[in-house]
Amino acid sequence: MIYQKIILAGGNGYLGSLLAKHFSNEAEQVIILARKPKAQIGNIKTIVWDGKTVGTWVSEMENADLLINLCGKNVNCRYTPKNQEEIVNSRVVPTRLLGKVIKDLNAPPKLWINMSSATIYRHAEDHAQDEYTGEIGYGFSIDVCKAWERSFFENELPQTRMVALRMGIALGRTDGAFPRLLNLVKLGLGGRQGDGKQYVNWVHEQDAVLTIEWLLNHKELNGIINCTAPHAVTNEVLMQTIRKAYGIPLGIPTPAWLLAIGAKIIGTETELILKSRWVKPAVLLDNGFEFQYSKIEEAVHDILSLRI
Repeated sequence: MIYQKIILAGGNGYLGSLLAKHFSNEAEQVIILARKPKAQIGNIKTIVWDGKTVGTWVSEMENADLLINLCGKNVNCRYTPKNQEEIVNSRVVPTRLLGKVIKDLNAPPKLWINMSSATIYRHAEDHAQDEYTGEIGYGFSIDVCKAWERSFFENELPQTRMVALRMGIALGRTDGAFPRLLNLVKLGLGGRQGDGKQYVNWVHEQDAVLTIEWLLNHKELNGIINCTAPHAVTNEVLMQTIRKAYGIPLGIPTPAWLLAIGAKIIGTETELILKSRWVKPAVLLDNGFEFQYSKIEEAVHDILSLRI
């Protein structure tokens, strides 16, 4: 199927680049809304916006098959008051702006997918959290997700189907978490982090992209949807799997106290590593989505086979 127009708001990051490349073969136009201009590549065009104000970019929203909002400051930083404010505003402000604009369009996007995060669920080591019975956690990162989703669902858009996609940690070969984890393995530091029992809600980058296209074609679905692989693994198993696939049998573990020191030095938070995120994509599974990489061994093997 050839789509008319795909719009990626804040689409110059890791996942946005993957989506732009994928949909460039599936759509007549792929439009990226970004803060900096960029030369057009094939049918991928960048339109400048600031994510805060209405501008000439609004006309591009007409007749879009899909709008994906990927805006948001990277949470890989210290949670200082300034950073906290920027993290929240960088998500809430563009979301509210897009909602305001869509209300006034003659032919608004058929589907609006707003990114959220699977970290919204509580620290879970007892059982998986899904869309039906999952329990919301507490703390700053959860407050961010709640504000983000609230700013999205406050809109009433009868002509636009709306999905808040609670993303897991996308694993891929070029960016994101995986290259950093692989570097630890190469340095001999690829052991468990903390006690290693915390779960990691991961998803292969290609499954993340295919989920979005699948949702575009399943018009009966809306609301909150988890985008994670069906088989979460513990941190210990994840690191062990990467070591085994790369051929390095041993890795020095990093206790929580040492992680805290390291996090402070490099300007991040240990929560990103130590929180147990055990999340199940119940809606996707119940409605027949088939993951290409449902198990971590399959995903790691694929990623490494294309890196080495």
